Amino acid sequence: MSQQTQCSVPSDLDLALRMADAADEITRRAFRSADLVVETKADRTPVSEADRAVEAELRSILATDSPGDRVVGEEYGDTGSGPRRWIVDPIDGTKNFVRRIPVWATLIALEVEGTVSVGVVSAPALGRRWWAALGFGAYVTDLAGGAPEAMRVSSVASLADAHLSGSALSSWDDWGGPDGYVALAQGCYADRSFGDFWSHMLVAEGVLDIGIDPIASLWDLAALEVIVLEAGGRFTNLAGSRGPDGGSAISTNGLLHDEALSVLGRSLSAASPPPPTS
Repeated sequence: MSQQTQCSVPSDLDLALRMADAADEITRRAFRSADLVVETKADRTPVSEADRAVEAELRSILATDSPGDRVVGEEYGDTGSGPRRWIVDPIDGTKNFVRRIPVWATLIALEVEGTVSVGVVSAPALGRRWWAALGFGAYVTDLAGGAPEAMRVSSVASLADAHLSGSALSSWDDWGGPDGYVALAQGCYADRSFGDFWSHMLVAEGVLDIGIDPIASLWDLAALEVIVLEAGGRFTNLAGSRGPDGGSAISTNGLLHDEALSVLGRSLSAASPPPPTS
C-alpha cells in the first residue's frame, strides 16, 4: 500500500466522527418535524429532505477536508476516482425516520484499496454511536456523555442459547420465502426484529449473537462490517462471502456463524439469491 493511499487511522477516523456530528445536527432538527418533506423514489422507498441534506453536507465536508477521495452515497451516486472511497448512507432506516420511530442512523465508511478501514454508525435518537478502525478495535459511546466503551462480541456457542435479530419476513421474498430464517429463529433461544444497522451493532456489543439482512446495499453494510470484525465477530453475505457488497449480510459472534449459515442454507439453496444491490 502506497504512502498516498494508506489509511491514516487517527485523521480518517477523526474526519468520519466529525462528519457524524454534522449529520446528527441535521437529523436531530428534522426528526419528528411536522413539515418534513418526504418523496417516494422509483423503487418505492421513501426519501426525505433530511436524507438529501445529510449526504450533501457530508460530501461538502469531504470536498474540503479530503478532496481527492471518491464518494458513493445512496442519494447522489458515485463521484470521483481513486483507491480511497467514502461510502455514505445519510439515513439508514428512512422508513422509521419518516414515521417518527427512533431506530435510524447515519452510516459512514472509508474503503482503502478494497478494504473498509473505518466505520461510524451514529444513531442520535437512540443516543448511541458505534465506530471502529481496522486494527484499532471497536467502540460505542453514549451521546449524552461518558467515555467510549470497547466492544466485544458474545461467547455464546450454542444456537439454543442464541439471541437473533432480523428484518421483515417480506424481505425474504426474493429468496423464495422466509422458511430458512424461520427455521433458524426457531432454533434460537429468542428472536427479535430490530432490523437494519441496529441488529449488527447489538451483535458487536455482545447483546445479540446473530444479525441478518437478506437484502442490503453497499452503503447499508460497509460501516457495519468493520465494526463487527473489530469487535471480534464475523460478517459475510448469506453465501458466506466476505465484503460489504454481496447484497445481504449476516453478522455473528463467530462461534455461531457456520451453523447459522447451514440452517439458512437448507432452505436458501433451493432458491436463486437476489443480485447484489449497488
